[in-house]
This record gives sequence, C-alpha cells and structure tokens, in this order.
Amino acid sequence: MDGSGARVKPALARGAGQHLLLVVHEPDLAELLSTTLELAGYRTALAGTGGEALERLAEQRFDLMVVDAALPDMVSLARERPVVAHRPPVLVLTEYDSLGDLVPELGPGERDYVTKPVRVAEVLVRVQVLLRGTHAGHPRDGALSYRDLVLDDTLREARRGTRPLALTAAEYRLLRHLLVNAHRVLSKEQIGRYVWGDHRGDNSIEQLVSRLRRKVDRDAPNLIHTRRGFGYWLGHADTER
Repeated sequence: MDGSGARVKPALARGAGQHLLLVVHEPDLAELLSTTLELAGYRTALAGTGGEALERLAEQRFDLMVVDAALPDMVSLARERPVVAHRPPVLVLTEYDSLGDLVPELGPGERDYVTKPVRVAEVLVRVQVLLRGTHAGHPRDGALSYRDLVLDDTLREARRGTRPLALTAAEYRLLRHLLVNAHRVLSKEQIGRYVWGDHRGDNSIEQLVSRLRRKVDRDAPNLIHTRRGFGYWLGHADTER
C-alpha cells in the first residue's frame, strides 16, 4: 500500500531483451502474446506450427519457447523426434493440467505451463521464473537443486537426499516456486497466483505449505520457513539475512 492506504498494483515482470519463440497457431493469441512480451522488454519471433518452430530452432538460438499445446501438428511432430542442438526452456499454454504429457518431442529441460484462457500477468511471471532458472547455476538436464533437495522437471519428481517425496501437482509447483526463489520471501498472493493462477483469500495456502513442509522437512533440517506477516521462504535458517 502507499502512504494514503491505497493498494499499489505490483509492477508486471519485465525482460531484458531475451529472445523468445512463440509457437502459436491462433492469430489473435499470437498477436496478444507478441505485443505484450515485446512491451515487457523481450524480443519475439513467431511460428505457426511445430514444424516451423523446429526450423527456427535449427537456424538460431532462443532463450525460451512459448508453445500452444493445441498445435495441429503436435502429434505427428512427437513421432518424428527431430534433433535440435539447443533446447530452450518451454512455457506451455494448455487447457489441461497434465504437464508431464505435453510436448515430449522437445526433450528434457525446464518446463512450466499456464492454463487457457491465458492471463497476461501470469505469462509474464512464469516466463521470468523460467529464464531465471536457466541462468542461476542450475543443471540444464531438467533438475533443480538446493543442497540435498532435488527436483526433476523432466520426470516431475522430487527427493530430499535419497528419500523420494510423493508430491501432488500443487505441492510440486509450490516447492519449485520456493526453490527457484530460495532465500526470498514469497507472499501468499505470489504463491497463490503461481500455484493456482489466482489469489485465494482462505487458508488454502497455509494448508498446502503445511502438507509440503511435513514431506520435505521430515527427519531433516528445516528448509521451508514462515516469515510471519510476510509469507514463506526456502533455505537453511543459518543463511537467512
């Protein structure tokens, strides 16, 4: 809030000239995304089919792809298993909450998704999170890690040391968001918009964090912490600043 007590609308996530390939069949959606992303500081290129996208990838390097899972040639493209030297992280636009089954032909790597109809603010945030993950020293084989905590985005699995964590889709997404933003306090609103696409005013987030904490921090030093009045953060307590 500002000094008058009015709520200040948070600034939208912005880019720094990264090159994004938008693989979208619908003209209206392609125009919306390209206009929004370029206004936010990204450079964009368009491809209307999966085949065209692969041609673009073979010609030049992109920092991230935004892919519509409803592309008409997605199924045939998956069977061809084309070889692409550089596989950028992928943000999938889909009507279904089934990321593990999406765009397998793109190979291993960082992935996330937003559901359709897309929300511009959500697309901008998740593009920024994916790009941050690829430049933060994380392995480019689809794994994210913090000390003994490892998330495998290719298999959608997590483990703490040698112990596998049986996470629901919402728990996995929350843990991933906390891990990518390690040592940074995330508000309930930020978490709600990332996990569900909207802010939930009830105790859904408290319950989700509680379930995740029981799985992650069982028989091990606590990694998930509460900053009362502000939100939640991931990291070792002795590294808090």
